[in-house]
Amino acid sequence: MGEAGEGVREDEDENGVAAAEAAAHLDQLLDRTAYDVGAHIGAMYLQVPERQVLQMNTVTGAPRRLAAPWTRLAMATPGPVPEAVHSGTPVWLPDQQEMARRFPRGALAFPYSVAMYVVPLVLDGVSRGALMLMWPGSRPGLSAVEQERICTAADEMAEALRRADARGRPLLPRDEPLVMEPPPARHAEPAAALAERFTEGFVALDLRGRATYLTDRAVEWLGRDRVELLHAELWDALPWLSDPAYENAFVAALFSRQPTGFAARRPDGVWLSFLLYPDATGISVRVRPGDAPDSRQKPAEDTLPTVPARAGTLFHLLHLASALTEATGVSEVAESLMDQMRPALSAEGLALLVAEEGRLRVVGSRGFPPEMPEYFNGLTMSSQTEGIRTMETGVPGFHSTNAELVRAFPQHRHYREMTAFAFLPLTVSGGTFGCLVLGYDKPRPFPPDERAELTSLAGMIAQAMERARLYDANAQVARGLQDGLLPRGLPRVPGLAVAARYRPATHALEVGGDFYDLIDLGADGAAAVIGDVQGHNVQAAALMGQIRTTVHSHARTGAPPEQVLARTNQLLLELNTSLFCSCLYACIDVPGHSVALTSAGHPPPILRHPSGRTEVLDLPPGLLLGVQEEACFETVEAPLPPGALLALYTDGLVERPGTDLGLSIDLLADQLAEAQDEPLDMLADRIVKRAEETVVPRSSDDIALLLVRRDMAGKVQSVGAGSAGSAGSTDGRTAG
Repeated sequence: MGEAGEGVREDEDENGVAAAEAAAHLDQLLDRTAYDVGAHIGAMYLQVPERQVLQMNTVTGAPRRLAAPWTRLAMATPGPVPEAVHSGTPVWLPDQQEMARRFPRGALAFPYSVAMYVVPLVLDGVSRGALMLMWPGSRPGLSAVEQERICTAADEMAEALRRADARGRPLLPRDEPLVMEPPPARHAEPAAALAERFTEGFVALDLRGRATYLTDRAVEWLGRDRVELLHAELWDALPWLSDPAYENAFVAALFSRQPTGFAARRPDGVWLSFLLYPDATGISVRVRPGDAPDSRQKPAEDTLPTVPARAGTLFHLLHLASALTEATGVSEVAESLMDQMRPALSAEGLALLVAEEGRLRVVGSRGFPPEMPEYFNGLTMSSQTEGIRTMETGVPGFHSTNAELVRAFPQHRHYREMTAFAFLPLTVSGGTFGCLVLGYDKPRPFPPDERAELTSLAGMIAQAMERARLYDANAQVARGLQDGLLPRGLPRVPGLAVAARYRPATHALEVGGDFYDLIDLGADGAAAVIGDVQGHNVQAAALMGQIRTTVHSHARTGAPPEQVLARTNQLLLELNTSLFCSCLYACIDVPGHSVALTSAGHPPPILRHPSGRTEVLDLPPGLLLGVQEEACFETVEAPLPPGALLALYTDGLVERPGTDLGLSIDLLADQLAEAQDEPLDMLADRIVKRAEETVVPRSSDDIALLLVRRDMAGKVQSVGAGSAGSAGSTDGRTAG
């Protein structure tokens, strides 16, 4: 047994050594490939077993701390690495703008000017990971030799994974990525004498942002002892450099390998200019006194490219996210953009255009001269405009001045009314359906980083607009269904005046089960009914339609109120539905000046006597319909002399979180008492309006109200029924 155990341990040791050698081979392949094709940053990702996550296994050219935000990528996240793994084909992004166009969210998270190539590691037709390489700035493409070298390396990596699988020891991604050491510095310390002769200060940073060398002038201007600065990160050692924007300049230089710069103010008010020059081994920083960022007297040599502050990009993103997550329909999305995004983008004008039924429609516009959106709204899509061109091609248009637009479209004088424009396509998987137009009253250069950021924002707006368009379409269908199930009008009954109002919940996609009806029973009078089916969905609405039909049928046979509800209860039980329904049925005897009422768990009706006194009728509550077999319901009679008014309603009219229901019903009774001889339609509108003013935002409770007044003998008034199809409308609808 001892010898056998030793053999097992030897096998385990050999497998462990083999696994370590395979992992080292993958690391060397990454490092060598990045060097051979001139990539300044490279990374290898492996998929975490049984999880939809990619883990960075190795990185070269970037320190672990700066690579940390991208070490774990969810497969569901839109981005170049998950896309390559999903599709099993390489993803090539020649510049930051293409990144923004294809992966807007990814571009906002990684707003750096790089070209990127991602090749999946495919093993037996399944992607196990990806090889990612970056180059500074932009590249028109890769040569055939470079592509072959990268793809060969990816194949070798996949083969190494295959061999590890065959040994029964699959290579798993490291918990923390291995960071390959950077190449040695090209110059030694003697060069320091050269730097000390300049009047500027110089600081050398390694790839982790730590100061490895400072000239005396730099130490003087930074205002700290050399010992405190050496081997420390500047933004940690100097509190006045702790703004994320300053560190972001370092990160941008590191990733893009392009010079960047920023200005910062010392605590004593003196402004310093920082210019960063990166390479593969670190970053050289030139420091000297400068002007405030908004000064127009900057020296010409200080006009190196600057990166947008990361905090600024996040500000835009957070504003956009907060605006769009709260918006539902297209109009709400447009309003959110007008109110919140236009100031954030420093644009004087912002317009949202979409193509609808062959014509250009201006969904929203703010800041442009009023006649400008009016002019373009309704143009056929065959017209020649820059917005339509952007929609047709899906390519953004940036115009630093309006000269090109005026020359290309002389027929449209409105292009002369702004100095600079950006036309950003709204593109989703189905294609480009709209355009975001930004207008500026001064020339604007639109540097590459701003173009990429605007393109990313447009991509997020497009996704929100697509959701909003689907929401509006579904809401229209839902409202059409509910409107069709409610009565289009109420019958005229001699001696009775009736007004009904229905307002759907503020959450437009939730189809409610509230209903009301008035049933003409001939010479004997009428039956008023109101109810509320549990739930807010299509099933609730469909059940509501069946209940209305059942109540109608049994009421017309002359069945007493308790039997009408008992038979309707039996229907729900036979339908074997999980939904319940509250209902109030009132049989009005016009000649007898009385009303017989039966409740199935519904809020109590309110009776206003001819004197103006109101009374909440205390009815036996009864069980909800659909709860119990052979449920019994009790009928209560009440007087209904000429001039009396009966109010039936659903709980959406009175129920509010944190408010006692009985108190809310009493307040409604007081409101009815104050009405005196007010026309019934006006009273109904006023009651509903007051209820809507107190409704919880995005409430899922519908509001239904039915008012029945016993008029003087021989007096017949028009009967109004409120619109069931448009939330918030107060226009009555005459039935008849």
